[in-house]
Amino acid sequence: MTTRPTAAATAQAPAALTAPSITELEEQERRLTLRRFTHDDAWALGSLLVEMAREREAPVAVDIRRGGQQLFHAALPGSTPDNDAWIDRKRRVVERYGCSSYLVGSRFRAKGTTFEESSRLDPDRYAAHGGAFPIAVEGAGVIGTVVVSGLPQIADHALVVAALERFTAS
Repeated sequence: MTTRPTAAATAQAPAALTAPSITELEEQERRLTLRRFTHDDAWALGSLLVEMAREREAPVAVDIRRGGQQLFHAALPGSTPDNDAWIDRKRRVVERYGCSSYLVGSRFRAKGTTFEESSRLDPDRYAAHGGAFPIAVEGAGVIGTVVVSGLPQIADHALVVAALERFTAS
């Protein structure tokens, strides 16, 4: 799991987050495929995530990449260097599997195991915990990642999805 949230972050988070089903997670990824994704889009999405996190007083770090290039990074008050390490580990899962880190972990749990037990990947380099989401573009597939770290995994994932929903609606 990611680092524990502060009392303020917990108070600002939606009260009853429930774990989405694998079907719901897959539907999120289909629905949140973008028509394009530019450097300016990365800035807009990252800024939106920071704004939403500040509204919730969430102690998170935010990272957006396209290919091997980091296009956006922010660390809000209360986040730590550990959040950057979690970002890297969750991002690698998206890069390897082509879907959200939460979906990957959920698929392992649905098989009665865990990612750590069954993936055969180094847990110091890969973490199938919520918060990393693929940036997929129509006709191109997964071209990057958007990652949040600092809250419980379900809240990290929910924050990214909420931001992508607002981003795609604008």
